[in-house]
Amino acid sequence: MKSHKYLHNMTAILLGSAVLLSAPYGALAADNDNPYGLIQPGHLRIASLGDAKPYTFTDKNGQFTGFDVEFFTNVAHRIGINQVDFIGQDFSAILPAVANGQYDAGVAAIGITPARAKTVDFSTGYLAGYLTVLTRKDSGVKDVASLAKKRLGVVQGTLQESYAVKHFTQTDVVRFPDNNTAVSAVNNGTLDAMFLDYEAAKSYSDRFHLVNAANVPSFDAPAGIAIAKNKPAFKAALDQAINDAMKDGTWKTLYQKWFPGSPMPKQYLPDGQ
Repeated sequence: MKSHKYLHNMTAILLGSAVLLSAPYGALAADNDNPYGLIQPGHLRIASLGDAKPYTFTDKNGQFTGFDVEFFTNVAHRIGINQVDFIGQDFSAILPAVANGQYDAGVAAIGITPARAKTVDFSTGYLAGYLTVLTRKDSGVKDVASLAKKRLGVVQGTLQESYAVKHFTQTDVVRFPDNNTAVSAVNNGTLDAMFLDYEAAKSYSDRFHLVNAANVPSFDAPAGIAIAKNKPAFKAALDQAINDAMKDGTWKTLYQKWFPGSPMPKQYLPDGQ
């Protein structure tokens, strides 16, 4: 009787040990299948903008394209992910949606700021540029000083909004969900001017015969890829891939394609260029 009880106890111990030993292996296998903690292994869902040319926008076929789209897709391939889907959002909704796990990342020339870094983590910076005051010829806006007591449109949640609130204290800052809506307001006289990205301003200027009243440098807040907090493996992989794309000239090639004639920050170019 005693021997049977002894064998029963030993069997239970061995089975329990097998379960304990197999648990870490199962967890490890799951981690190996999804090392970056994505919503779906091997698939990236990206929150972006459909009207921020030449960064992220939809073409005539409804497909996302632009510098950020092509650059991020290249970065994704470097970390072993070939399926990348971009989904359009209002800019102000991108970071909260990334933070709560609706998307794997946010890619839309998103400037890295301390306030935004409280909500999400960012990759290393991959783009820097200028901000532009865009206006009509008859608006009376000739430079930054002449913005006083004028109505200036910004897209809510953008770097331009933060900059305008901080520096254009005599200006009536009016918030919009996207660039197109704000540009329409400039055209119909509801706004005196709009504050937006330099490259996007060039496109709107050509299309709607608007004028550039001022350019403001914004190299203190380079664009980064936004990801949810506490994903160190994902961030490390993105950082390495971004740096590799700069070192081998991929970044330079894409920049020249999408921003022809614009100055290139030396820190993003291959060594010696």
